Amino acid sequence: MKLEKLRLAMQEKGIDALLVTDEINQRYLLNYAFTDGYLVILQESAYMVTDFRYREEAEKYADPAFRVVTPTPRAPYVQALLKKARVRTVGYEDRRLTVAEYHRFEELLSGYSLTPVGGLLEELRQYKTEEEVRLMQAAQDITDQAFSHLLSVLRPDMTEIEVALELEFEMRRLGADGYAFDTIAVSGDASALPHGTPRNEKLHRGFLTMDFGAKYKGYCSDMTRTVVIGRADSEMKRLYDTVLEAQKQGIAAVRAGAVCREVDGVARTLIDGAGYEGCFGHSLGHGVGLFIHESPRLAQGAGNACLVSGQVVTVEPGIYLAGKYGCRIEDMVLVQEEACYNFTHSPKDLIEIL
Repeated sequence: MKLEKLRLAMQEKGIDALLVTDEINQRYLLNYAFTDGYLVILQESAYMVTDFRYREEAEKYADPAFRVVTPTPRAPYVQALLKKARVRTVGYEDRRLTVAEYHRFEELLSGYSLTPVGGLLEELRQYKTEEEVRLMQAAQDITDQAFSHLLSVLRPDMTEIEVALELEFEMRRLGADGYAFDTIAVSGDASALPHGTPRNEKLHRGFLTMDFGAKYKGYCSDMTRTVVIGRADSEMKRLYDTVLEAQKQGIAAVRAGAVCREVDGVARTLIDGAGYEGCFGHSLGHGVGLFIHESPRLAQGAGNACLVSGQVVTVEPGIYLAGKYGCRIEDMVLVQEEACYNFTHSPKDLIEIL
C-alpha cells in the first residue's frame, strides 16, 4: 500500500526512480531500521542497498516487496539498475541531504535528470494505516502504564532527574524500544519552561510537569501530565482547570475537515478569555508518527490547512507564568470523519502529591 501510493506520487511528479536516504523514511517504507545504505524505488521493483551486516535480518523482517542487495561497490550496481529500467529522471530527498551527500549522488547519477522531491514522503507519512495506528496505540499504552507506575512511587523528596529516569526505566521495562524524545520533568518555577530540562534537585512545591513518550517498533507516543507537589491553592486550581477545559474543547474540535488554525483558536480563545492572554506561547499540537514532530500543525500559522482522516495529532494547551509556574496537559488523537479517537487513557484530574 505504501509503495503503491509512493509510485503514484512519483508518476505525478514525472519521476522514474527515487533514491531514499533519510533513515526515518527508509523505515516507513521498509518496516525495518538500518543506518548504512539507501532505498532505490522503481516503478516495477524496489531495492534495499546496504552491506552484509543487515542482510540476514533484513531478509527476515523487512517488507518482502524490497529485494535486499549488498553490492561492493554500490555505484555500478545502482547504475545498472537504472539503465535496465530505462530511467531518465531520479528523485532525491533534497530536504534530507547535506551538500556533500548531494555532490556524491550527483556523481553517482551522472547522466540522469535529478529532481528534488521536497516533502513527498513526509506528506505520505501523515496518513496512518491501521497497522501504524495499532503500533501507536501500543506505544501510548506503554506511556500510560509508565505514568500509572510513577504515581505509585512519586514522592516529594525525589529529584526531577529521578522522576524522568523512573518514567524512562518503566517504559523500557514494559517493552518500549526507546523514547520518543528526551523526557521533561520540571517542577516549581521550572514548570514555566515548556521544554525545561530535569534538574538534579529535589522537587519544588507547586506544579510538576512531565512530558514523555515511548517508542514502540519505531512509532512514537506523546503525553504530558501535570501534578502538584504539596497542596494546590485556589489560583493553581483555577489555572489547571483552565488548561484542562481548553484541552477538552480542543479535542472536541478535532475532526476531518477542521481548519488547523481554528482548532488552535478554540483552546487559545478560552485561555485568553480566562485572563491568561500571552501565557500560551506555543501551538496547540503537532503530528506524530515515526518522528515526534510531523505535519500537520495545529497552529495560528498553519494557513488554510485542514485536518484529514488518518492523521495523528497532539492536543496540548498550556499556561506558563514566567518565574512562577506552568501547566500543560497533552493527549494524542487520531483524526476521524466526525470526531477523533483518543489514544491516551491516563487520568487528568488534579493530583496532589503530599
